Amino acid sequence: MSNFKKFSATLLIGVIALATEFIFKQPTIAFWIVAIAGGIMAFSMFIGMIQTLKSGKYGVDLLAITAIVATLLVGEYWASLMVLIMLTGGDSLEDYASKQASRELHALLENSPQNAHKIDGDQITDISVDEAELDDILLVKPGELVPVDGKIIMGSSLVDESSLTGESRPIEKEKEDTIMSGSIVKDTPIRIKTTKRASDSQYQKLVKLVEESEAKPAHFVRLADRYAVPFTIVAYLIGGIAWFVSKDPVRFAEVLVVASPCPLILAAPVALVAGMSRSSRNGIIVKSGTTIEKLAKAKTIAFDKTGTLTEGRLAVDKIVSMDATLSEEELLRFAASVEQESTHILARSLVYQAKNKQHSLLPVENLQEITGKGVKGIVDGKEIKVGNAAFIEIEKEATKKTIIYIAVDKKYQGYITFKDVLRPEAKQTIKKLGQLGLDDVIMLTGDSVDVANQIANALEITNVHAKCLPEEKIQVLNSLEESKRPAIMVGDGVNDAPALAIADIGIAMGENGSTAASESADAVILKDDLTRVFEAVRVSKDTMRIAQQSVLIGIFICVILMLIASTGVIPALLGAALQEVVDTVAILSALRARRG
Repeated sequence: MSNFKKFSATLLIGVIALATEFIFKQPTIAFWIVAIAGGIMAFSMFIGMIQTLKSGKYGVDLLAITAIVATLLVGEYWASLMVLIMLTGGDSLEDYASKQASRELHALLENSPQNAHKIDGDQITDISVDEAELDDILLVKPGELVPVDGKIIMGSSLVDESSLTGESRPIEKEKEDTIMSGSIVKDTPIRIKTTKRASDSQYQKLVKLVEESEAKPAHFVRLADRYAVPFTIVAYLIGGIAWFVSKDPVRFAEVLVVASPCPLILAAPVALVAGMSRSSRNGIIVKSGTTIEKLAKAKTIAFDKTGTLTEGRLAVDKIVSMDATLSEEELLRFAASVEQESTHILARSLVYQAKNKQHSLLPVENLQEITGKGVKGIVDGKEIKVGNAAFIEIEKEATKKTIIYIAVDKKYQGYITFKDVLRPEAKQTIKKLGQLGLDDVIMLTGDSVDVANQIANALEITNVHAKCLPEEKIQVLNSLEESKRPAIMVGDGVNDAPALAIADIGIAMGENGSTAASESADAVILKDDLTRVFEAVRVSKDTMRIAQQSVLIGIFICVILMLIASTGVIPALLGAALQEVVDTVAILSALRARRG
């Protein structure tokens, strides 16, 4: 039975018991109604406590069980009922605050390749991706996902692997190159021979990794349990001394009623719910109260590069003119003009840069796009060719950057290189996170070492892991020392989903990121703004500070009430009522987390 149902059932039992005693004048029956319900609840809590102790954890259950049993044994059944209502209500509220919604990763599964075009002689047949066998010949059209892992046997094309490897640049794939399922063919159709069945291909491996990671949630102790043992010992000591001195067992029950751990159980969940509400107003969806606790204690943060620290698009880096009579601006203008009708990713970057520099594009005539090589056309009466080195008929520059070459009237005139666009707020965000105690910053990326180091140097990140596949990102996170945990992972792509799931805290950039990443993360940034990661940590620290203050305020008042109750001046029912006052104070204190 869920905690909410237990709370509802306890309220119903309370109403029945009240009606039985005060309307039907049957106090004995009312006692047995409460006693049976209390006995069942106490036994259920006892079983749960045993399981908790077996797992090596300690909770507040023992004190609650003792309070219920003690009040029933001395006949204070209304006090027992009051304790029951508060306990079940607290557990229900805690569930609401800390229970993480179970996700089935529907989006990841729906976005996985579903169909394939099988070539059999002159026939092309659409089949389910699961029907593809080893060595089948498949056609993949522009804009389509590669259905299974394979090897290209005909054609060449730029392939977007960013969702799988984090590599920001489209990769040029040619005959005999391997290609992974989930990659997107960008410009021309290709034919591949399958090397793996669908169930063993890269995209499906990602699904399995996320499912396995979610099956192993990180252990974290809830706030109330940290104070449970000392609080329980103090309550037993005060109650036991009062019983010993007075020789009256009722005195023990009276102490335990005011010692009921409701402030411990209520204050933290209320503060966590308030903190989650505050986070949502800042464009951050935190899926559980436990995430708030872990964010507040985080010591390490790992970032994916592409789409997280960078904007996930390429921008013009350097324009080099080989002719003194042709300026860099003119070279860019010619290149952007001839590329303005192309859908190629680099063409879009050229056009964007030209318009950003307020260069008016010139009309193009006789435009031709040569697959896998480049484009050419007549611009302002000149033949402009833009493409790879072979297309321009020159030797390739010795650079690892993405590069295109330009020829004017069949004469090589220069080249343009491209780079990742660093988020403008990235450096400041990392600096602010350091001020919150997150000094260990890691960058994980599928990009090359040179590209990774370029971004890392700009952000002053020293711990860099390049050429990381999803499995390797998980290995990096799992290898962190205990002293560097809890660890946060921030990412946005499908390839980040397993790491987001296995991390102590996974934060997904959700506005432009993949649904799979959002599903497997513990928190989702709804706005395309990296500073929200800092806000998530800051709000969590504020929330936990207020939660701890609220719990300690409740404990302090409870200890004072226990000392007073030990003298016998507070009857058990009045003690239960006073406990309501303590709960109210703790809750009002905890609600401060809504505003910080």
